[in-house]
Amino acid sequence: MIPYHAATIALGCFVLSAATASAVAAIPTQLVAVQYTTVSAELPGKIDRIAVKEGERFKVGQELVAFDCVLQQAQLDEAQATFGAAEKSKEVHARLLELNSAGTLETEKAASDAAVALAKLNSARAVTSKCMIAAPFSGRVVEQKARAHQYIQAGQAILDILDDSTLEAEFIMSSDGVRSIKLGMPIQITVDEVRKKYPARIIRIGAKIDAVSHTIKIVAEVRGDHPELIAGMTGHVQLATPAAASKRPAPGGIHLE
Repeated sequence: MIPYHAATIALGCFVLSAATASAVAAIPTQLVAVQYTTVSAELPGKIDRIAVKEGERFKVGQELVAFDCVLQQAQLDEAQATFGAAEKSKEVHARLLELNSAGTLETEKAASDAAVALAKLNSARAVTSKCMIAAPFSGRVVEQKARAHQYIQAGQAILDILDDSTLEAEFIMSSDGVRSIKLGMPIQITVDEVRKKYPARIIRIGAKIDAVSHTIKIVAEVRGDHPELIAGMTGHVQLATPAAASKRPAPGGIHLE
């Protein structure tokens, strides 16, 4: 009987035990921001100012872009004045109705006019509120796509912004190893640009395997606060994927169990 530890290279052949082996794969990965968006104009008009430049940081709610809204502000002032007059007329007619000095129809007409004026005022306020774009989250400016004093159309892109407070690492791996990947599984990511390793954990596994390439997308969250990391940096993830060991006969027809 040959002992278990006697599995060695012999006559150019080798024997692997039936125990599970591990194949370590270095998988390319890229850091991406959790939140990112393109800030666009909701109204056609001229940009009055852009308060942030490329690469600069901003806080949630901070002004990013302001438009020249002289016309819209004038329309708002007109709507406020119209509503004030209509509301006063409604109150007067209501009082006259109490004194039997005005008809019901006239009083209802005054109330209806006040309601229409209020609707127009709210509409003017909604338009004017679009004259300033506030930051939807804290982050940085990636790219400026328009300039101050430029006339733009509704829907035209002005700024690309992202939130780099939390970064994720996306990578594509072979579907053969997906069974070894579990949610919450800790991994290490080596970032090429800074030549350092960072802890991360698996937070999402793709819902579908690509039938052509036999790959699946995996997303990991970089743990901790690392100011030196920037979205777009690349690196690799080292994963130990189980590989079933081959059983080959040893010289003399002896099998290792």
